[in-house]
Amino acid sequence: MIGNLNHIAIVVPDLKKAVEIYNVTLGAKVSDPVDIPDHGVRVIFVELENTKIELLLPIGKNSPVASYLERNPNGGIHHICYSVEDILSARDRCVAQGLTIIGTGEPQIGAHGKPVLFLHPKNLCGTLVELEQT
Repeated sequence: MIGNLNHIAIVVPDLKKAVEIYNVTLGAKVSDPVDIPDHGVRVIFVELENTKIELLLPIGKNSPVASYLERNPNGGIHHICYSVEDILSARDRCVAQGLTIIGTGEPQIGAHGKPVLFLHPKNLCGTLVELEQT
């Protein structure tokens, strides 16, 4: 069901510093920041040959990643994302297998402009997993 690794999301306390690390220190190509108010984050994409790194900075008091940053003030890996061909089929299969979908169970548009769902870490070895339709 799952395809390629789509991206790894890292919550950061300082987006400018994170860009410097990935762009200047490590030599990776990084995007301009994009605010995604519906998800409460400012995002920068680090483009790698085989995947992407998604740097997340919480914006707004209701950001779902703000509490993560409170618990982990230095930041850290927040979730991993896998590509799926059909988000609704993937959702139905996950539910049938006993996995918990976070939220309403209906896909939302994610940072890449494509439908996404999140799967609860309690079912996936302690890892928050995002599925993104490609």
